[in-house]
Amino acid sequence: MNPTIFHLAFPISNVAQAKAYYADGLGCKVGRETRDAVILNLSGHQLVAHVTKEPLTPQRGIYPRHFGLIFTAESDWEAMLERAQQRQLQFYQEPKHRFPGQLTEHRTFFLEDPFYNLMEFKYYAHAEAIFGVREYAEVGDSP
Repeated sequence: MNPTIFHLAFPISNVAQAKAYYADGLGCKVGRETRDAVILNLSGHQLVAHVTKEPLTPQRGIYPRHFGLIFTAESDWEAMLERAQQRQLQFYQEPKHRFPGQLTEHRTFFLEDPFYNLMEFKYYAHAEAIFGVREYAEVGDSP
């Protein structure tokens, strides 16, 4: 089977500001763009930032909507964390270590872009926890 690429479209209010954040800040490669949209390559996945005239408002907490990456190497997670810190990107939640010693153990942090979109970056200590480990009931934080 050929690789499958994930696609996500999300709202912004300014293409230039989105390019600055996602390309300069997160390291995305910029693809096609118009005055109303820009395509971004985030680790081989297609993000499409679309200008909206709807008011953009902050979420109250990380649920129900956020997106991001799960790194398969802890060093890659640490490199993204360091990049975010060096570029002074806004953290919505500081880095933390969740469920230490359990099969679902992972490291995570959340960023907020200038348009209130939330992104989570995480690394699981045990790769099988990414999709499996059904006997563990934890999915996210309790509301």
